[in-house]
Amino acid sequence: MIITGAASGIGYEAARLAFDAGAAVAMLDIDAAGLQVARERLGAAADPARLHQEVLDVGDEAAVAAAFERCAAALGPCAGLFAAAAIERNGLAHEMSSATFDEVIATNVRGAFLCSRAAIAQMLGAEIGGSVVLVASTFARTAAPAITAYGTSKGAVCALARSLAIDYAAYGIRANALLPGPTDTPLMWQGMSPQQVAEVRESIAAEVPLGRLAKPAEPAAAGLWLLSEQASYVTGAELPCDGGVLAHSSVSV
Repeated sequence: MIITGAASGIGYEAARLAFDAGAAVAMLDIDAAGLQVARERLGAAADPARLHQEVLDVGDEAAVAAAFERCAAALGPCAGLFAAAAIERNGLAHEMSSATFDEVIATNVRGAFLCSRAAIAQMLGAEIGGSVVLVASTFARTAAPAITAYGTSKGAVCALARSLAIDYAAYGIRANALLPGPTDTPLMWQGMSPQQVAEVRESIAAEVPLGRLAKPAEPAAAGLWLLSEQASYVTGAELPCDGGVLAHSSVSV
């Protein structure tokens, strides 16, 4: 299994859960120091043959191809991809530079495409079938203030998952999108002071029907279910793991 964005947040929890369940896991992230900390947290020294790491910018085509080849050499051909690498740059459209918009698209959309392409090529070459899970967001279906670039990217990720599902179903390859809602990850709180985090956490929790943010392990577990044989007849789907956010109307009557 290859997991991008594996140094922290949902990606790390997916790696932890998969590794603890006995899977061989390749952890990929642009954060080299974070990857090392993640490895230490996993206690992977007990079975290093099941864990591989790559420092990777998922938007770099040549780097993705090379990293996936090294992952295959270390652990065998990819049979499962959990693509969680993402960045968020907030701002209103008329104030956002094209460079900022492109940066988000390069990581969140181009990165998902490049990693999916590399993983599927290995699945096809080994004739093993497989499963791809692309981490999107509830913002693929709805919006909030100043998330133009991020929301656009996550909508595109869902479209990518649907296209992959149709193109590769005949080869036994499934593709689905995971839509986490508000989740307690470093990405959620980037750029905020501790006081702001506390205030925003309380405000968001009040809007979630279940009354709290998700723990990163919760959407991670949902994504691993999509990867598993338990979801063998699920492809082209969008699975919300959002505490009821998408089911809830913003207007009370």
